[in-house]
This record gives sequence, C-alpha cells and structure tokens, in this order.
Amino acid sequence: MQLTVFPLLAKRMEKKFDIFQELENTLQKNEIMLEEGDIIVISTKYVSNSQGRIVDLEKIRASEYGGEIANEFNLKPEMAEVIIRESDKIFGGIGGFVITSADNIMAPNAGIDKSNAKKGKAILYPKDPYLIAEQIKRKIFLKSLIHVGVILVDSRLMPARIGTSGVAISCAGIEPVLDMRSKKDLDGNPLKVTFQAVVDNLATIANHKMGEGGESKPFAIVRNSGAKLTDRKINSSEMAIAPEQCVYVRGLSNSPKN
Repeated sequence: MQLTVFPLLAKRMEKKFDIFQELENTLQKNEIMLEEGDIIVISTKYVSNSQGRIVDLEKIRASEYGGEIANEFNLKPEMAEVIIRESDKIFGGIGGFVITSADNIMAPNAGIDKSNAKKGKAILYPKDPYLIAEQIKRKIFLKSLIHVGVILVDSRLMPARIGTSGVAISCAGIEPVLDMRSKKDLDGNPLKVTFQAVVDNLATIANHKMGEGGESKPFAIVRNSGAKLTDRKINSSEMAIAPEQCVYVRGLSNSPKN
C-alpha cells in the first residue's frame, strides 16, 4: 500500500487551548477519519501555543551572562537571556546564532522561533514533549480503540545544506529508529553502524506537506508508513547521541590547524 500524507488545515490559535480537542476539531473539519497504524504529526509551534509557551521579549531582563552572550554573538540581550534559560549547554555560535543543547535536542538558539509569533514575542519549545505525545496517543486509543503513532515535528537546518527539513522533537507509539546493524547491503557486506532514523524521516515527509510559512497546517496524517508501532514509552535518549559522540561536533573540534 502506498504511503500517503494528509496535511490538515487548522484554525490559528493565539491563547492556551486543548491540543487534543483541537486535533479532533481539525480532523472533523477536514473530513479525515483516523485509521489503525496512522502516524499523527504535529507542529511543535502549535503545541507550544497550546501551552502558552510564548515569551514577551520586552519583559525579559538580561543577566550579566546574557549580556556577554549577546555581545559575543551579536544578539539582543533579551533574546540571549531566553536562550540561556532554555539551554542545558552552549557550544558556541556565530553572529545571530548560538548553538545549544537542551533535553537531548541540539539546535540553534535553543529552538526559539520568532516566526508565526506576534512582533516582540518568541515561541519556545514545548514543555514535556514526550509526555504530550504519549497523552495524545492514549486519548486516541481510549476514544477510538485504534493504535497510532504521534510525532512532534520542528524544522531544522542541516549542516552544509540550504533550507530546512523536518526533525522529530518527540514521539510516542512508534519505534523511533530501526537498527540495521548485521543486515547486509546490496553486495552482501554486513552493516556495522547503520541506524535508520524512522521518526525523523517521517517528520520530514510530513513537514514537506505542512509547510513552513502561512499555510496554517499544523497537523498531518501519515498513512501506510510501514513504521513499527509500540505500546512502550519512548525515552528521549533513544533519538539522540551525546555531543562527544556526534561526528560533526567531534570533527569540528578536531579540525586541523592552518
């Protein structure tokens, strides 16, 4: 059966709301019925809006460290301060961007986004994204008695590539990676280190149809994905590796001296 993506047009929301109720409303308005095995992909910005995870930058007062980060990376002090608060670690950066890590997610500016937000405000990453995905999955089962997967998606720059692609910030009900080790390639050689990023691949497929601008399509249904569903809880460490194990981080830190 062919993989199909159904992007769903939804109402723009500006105050806190129930994300599950809005998913149900959107499915009804788009005349889409969920089926066993569907993967529901939801924009992190929409989830953040539902939680009220929007900050008024004019009300932020920068700390001394925030001022230092602002000066070093050419940022406004209030933006630098929010980045610090939302980050577990700061690796470095360039003008306008700080490379950070928080909750096993590595991203520029801690994933903080000023697009699709009112002037002077910024949208943060959702709080407890794995819990949110798990709750949505369970509510769907309790109401419809079907098993689905849930992915919260954000857009991300890829190293040395133009443009953004989708990345899974969290998931539930779906095995996030496929271990390909010990399987063989076309020439019969055993694969030694290969894992397939299942949820990131599905996130990118859905993100392509959901759009990046004013499309107002924060939900998408991926059908016939072939992904393996599961009832176990997914841990954030399953989709991330430590920075010291990342080939990009390690490679850049070990760059040759000119």
